[in-house]
Amino acid sequence: MTYKPKSKIGLGGVALGNGFQQHPDDQCLQTMEAAWDAGVRFFDTSPWYGLGISERRMGMFLKDKPKEDYTISSKIGRILKPHANFSQDGLLWKGQMNFAYTYDYTAEGARKSIEDSLQRLGIPALDVVFIHDLSPDNGDMKNNWQDYYKIALKGAMPELSKMRDEGLIKGWGLGVNTLTPILQTLADADPDIFLSACQYSLIEHEELLNLVFPIVEQRDISIVVGAPLCAGFLAGKDRYLYDDTIPKAAAEKLEKLKAIAKKYQVDLLAAALQFAGAAEQVSAVIPGAHTPMQVQQNVEAFNVHIPDEFWKSLKKELLIAEHAAIPNS
Repeated sequence: MTYKPKSKIGLGGVALGNGFQQHPDDQCLQTMEAAWDAGVRFFDTSPWYGLGISERRMGMFLKDKPKEDYTISSKIGRILKPHANFSQDGLLWKGQMNFAYTYDYTAEGARKSIEDSLQRLGIPALDVVFIHDLSPDNGDMKNNWQDYYKIALKGAMPELSKMRDEGLIKGWGLGVNTLTPILQTLADADPDIFLSACQYSLIEHEELLNLVFPIVEQRDISIVVGAPLCAGFLAGKDRYLYDDTIPKAAAEKLEKLKAIAKKYQVDLLAAALQFAGAAEQVSAVIPGAHTPMQVQQNVEAFNVHIPDEFWKSLKKELLIAEHAAIPNS
């Protein structure tokens, strides 16, 4: 049996890393506390999120919790290096960051990245390690992502399998925003779990559903759904995924979803989160939050009753796939 997170409701660490806007340390710690008090026991972070800021903030809270009580995942692929004047132009992260980064998907780089993450977190071990942003949508790599993939295939992937077999981690996979690297890794290696962001939401889900779910089900591999709200788009934010430009098709679909949600008096945020977690292949859903109220709303949304007629209407109007799993189905 491959490793699954301790709770299906998780907390993603992008916002805690000052994604989109800067947030105070104390507010982020209060958000972690609110998540814990609400029963969240899966936390996902990365060196990339705020170039170390997200890991530091999560660790400040989790360092005092028994490690056996929660699941934590972080990522490898970027090594952070001190840099007082690193340019943040074009990055998602706001606020002061005193690190630059270099890519490293070698075996040695994987070990070093994990050790560095544990230092920032201040905790004894990681449960899951995701190889991060090894994907054609990574602007740094452009058309060369396959070259980085070849390095990871010979370096990071077998090293993470070795660390799993040694009991140093419990599972590994990719954390990416596209499907091609997931399918390629399924063919080439022995992953346990994938973090698939931007690919399973009320706006877009059919490719993951059709191309990946059947394979991972056969191999007892699970999917962690990242960006289930499309980085806030389904919660009323004026952005789509990690871009301020909203595609016309996404905007039109949102209006149709809103109309049906209004008809059945359904909170669209609740519908989006419940949909993302309904499939058996999904082991966790990790919406982000940077305030206690946000994380409380997210957790409560998973338990809101949504009438069957709402889901039937979405399928009838071809807004979700006919064979997509829905809550209570």
